[in-house]
Amino acid sequence: MTDSRYDHARDTVSHVYHDARDKAAETLSASKDSVKEAAHRAAHEIEANPLLVLAGGLALGVVIGALLPRSTKEKELLGPLGSKLGETARQAFAAAKDAGYQELDSAGLTKSAAKDRGKDLFDGVVRALSSAGTAAVQSARKADAA
Repeated sequence: MTDSRYDHARDTVSHVYHDARDKAAETLSASKDSVKEAAHRAAHEIEANPLLVLAGGLALGVVIGALLPRSTKEKELLGPLGSKLGETARQAFAAAKDAGYQELDSAGLTKSAAKDRGKDLFDGVVRALSSAGTAAVQSARKADAA
């Protein structure tokens, strides 16, 4: 009889574990769907605002150009202009970055939102495992009482 009680407890824990795993998979799938939807919204916004993309591309080009090594002649001829352009590029990059963050925020793609989804998933798994343990203990106690 002891073996059957443990078999029953093991089966109960296994069932709850599989349910928790299935729930975690569903939650992960829902999270992926949310991210895909947000990416589609972001793509739509990019298509709707091509000048913003152009400005971002120009700012990125300026930054990359600023990072490339310069020759002595370039330094001599373009030194003063380079300083001014560098500062302008930094300001443009900061503005593009701020605009990008605002777009991501408006699409709901924030660090805290992703962290919340992960926490919800983890909490669900912990609850499922706790329920499995409780069910196994209760099952074993019922079997002992019988």
